[in-house]
Amino acid sequence: MALHPQARQAIEDAAGELPVTDPSYDIAAARHQARVAAAAQEKVPIGEVRDVDAGGVPARLYLPEGYDAVVVHAHGGGFVFNDVEVHDAAVRRFAAIAGAAVLSVDYRRPPEHRFPAAPDDLTAAVAWLATQPELAGLPTFAHGDSAGGNLALVTALRHPGRFAGVALIYPFLDPTAAFDSYRTAADGFEPSEAAWYWQQYASPDDLADPDLAPLLSDRLGTLPPTLVTTAEHDPLRDEGEHLVLLLAEAGVEVVGTRYLGQLHGYWRHASVFDAAEPTMRQVGGWIRMLVERARRTAG
Repeated sequence: MALHPQARQAIEDAAGELPVTDPSYDIAAARHQARVAAAAQEKVPIGEVRDVDAGGVPARLYLPEGYDAVVVHAHGGGFVFNDVEVHDAAVRRFAAIAGAAVLSVDYRRPPEHRFPAAPDDLTAAVAWLATQPELAGLPTFAHGDSAGGNLALVTALRHPGRFAGVALIYPFLDPTAAFDSYRTAADGFEPSEAAWYWQQYASPDDLADPDLAPLLSDRLGTLPPTLVTTAEHDPLRDEGEHLVLLLAEAGVEVVGTRYLGQLHGYWRHASVFDAAEPTMRQVGGWIRMLVERARRTAG
């Protein structure tokens, strides 16, 4: 299928932007610009929003009315960009749709803080959840988009039995860029940029570490039910879909969905992409299914 017209327009709008691979690219300026843009986004009301210290890691906790589950959210951005402020509007919308509390983790980012700082921060935040009376004991899910999908998956692999489910939005999993989609589906996200993100995140000696490259993990079979969504025109498409195959072969309850015509990054831009909210609603509905299943089993 060809690019969706909204995806084509997004690529046209981004034409001429300085690529991250340019030696003059200013990471700090790009981070600031993203925060300014995020501040102007429409934000749905949520019952309560708190900035918290989650075991020494800054995080933002979203508590919609009547929540009965908890989602640990790791934001995307190639490990390097974005934060809880940039993801605030999307996470608010997702929390409302899913009817779940969401802990959005402001993990440390490279190049200032390289691997394994980010997964270690997610681990600390998960430990903190267990100390919170209002959250401990509720079904808990790991969730992330792009690099955040990597971190959500690694966090679940680090904590077998801790999560009720794992939801990954076009996860960034393969530092070797070995899949065909890097050559056939790289619309708006160049393979050279993907390589740059890995270079900021980790050293070459880390690239075979399952905490960085979770497709190499020998513990994939320990995962709870997992949902993986991919975008058709995304160099990360094939690695996400390969994960689905690996999990199915390992006996994990897994669902994979490819969003036709879409490109990397669409998930959190509901005002631009018609597919963004349906993706959130798919994930939210899948979480509701598992929460209801757990309630029936317990009852």
